[in-house]
Formats: sequence, C-alpha cells, structure tokens
Amino acid sequence: MLGSIERSLNLVGLLAITAVLIVALGDQILFGELPCPLCILQRVGFTLVGAGLMLNLVCGIRSSHYGIMLLGAAVGGAIALRQIALHVVPGSGSYGDAIFGYHYYSWAFFLFGLVVIGVAVMLFFDRQFGKAGGQRSRLADIAVAAFAVVALANGGSTLLECGGGFCPDDPQTYQLLEGVGSGDQGASDRQL
Repeated sequence: MLGSIERSLNLVGLLAITAVLIVALGDQILFGELPCPLCILQRVGFTLVGAGLMLNLVCGIRSSHYGIMLLGAAVGGAIALRQIALHVVPGSGSYGDAIFGYHYYSWAFFLFGLVVIGVAVMLFFDRQFGKAGGQRSRLADIAVAAFAVVALANGGSTLLECGGGFCPDDPQTYQLLEGVGSGDQGASDRQL
C-alpha cells in the first residue's frame, strides 16, 4: 500500500491528470480535433502538474515537487483564462466541442484552480515532508507508467502537428505528415 494519505492523494491526482490528458488526446485522435497553440500549452501545464505528482510518488514527497505543480497550474490557468477571454465576446465563436456545456479551456481553467487549491491545502501538512520514497504500490507504478506514456504521446502529437516550428493558429493537418502516403509526387520533377 502507499503508506500515507498524502501519497494516496498524490496517486489519485496523478490518475486524474492522466485521465485529463487521455481525454484531450482521445478527442484529437478519434474526432480529428487538432489542438490550437493555447490548447497545447494547457496540456503542457497539465503535464507539469502530473510531473510533480509523479515525482512525489517516485522520489518521496517534497515541497519542490509541489512547486512544479503550482508553476504548471498557474501557467496553464493563465493560458486557459487567455483563451476564455478570446472567446467571451458574443459572436467571436469558440474553439473545439463543448463537454457538459463548457469548452475544454473552461474546464482547464477550473481544473487548474482546483490544483492550486489542492496543493495549497497539501502544503499545510508538514509531516509528509522528509519521508523517504518508500515502497510504491503496483497501482502507483501503473499510474506513473500510464502518465509517462500519455505525456510522451501528447509530445509526439505536438511534434507531428507543429513540425518542430510554430504551430498554426487553426490547425487542420499534421505538418510532419503532409505529403506522407500520397506517393512520391516530386520524383517526376527531379532531373538527374
């Protein structure tokens, strides 16, 4: 078992962040909803939050790990708020589909706020600091592995979408995959 309520809460948090990233990546893959640059940055924020949780599970609970989570939540929340502000004006439209009446960026702002509150509350419990990492449960190992795979998949999809350069404001295709599978169109144009 995890051995403490704090480690259990970090495990639940990591599972929740992994689920958020899976939903975002699943929407991208299954429904072709490519994320805009602000959406990608929000995913980075969630990944930083998950990294802090993962470090707490793997290396033991440290205030610096909570600092990583706060940084990720603050930056991600600010980016989500920026995106909300872009679409708050009537007639400006929105980006992506809504879930339960709210768009992903609205949910992201709400979730980042919950992370900030949750981390602030966790920082009140001093007894959690200084303990060694201890033995992890099998569920914790699975959660850490799942988070790592999902984080890498999100990074890979971003590379495919943006091609290592600037991401388009309204992406329609994966830049690195453009022309792949359409045959060698340039072969007839090359003269040796």
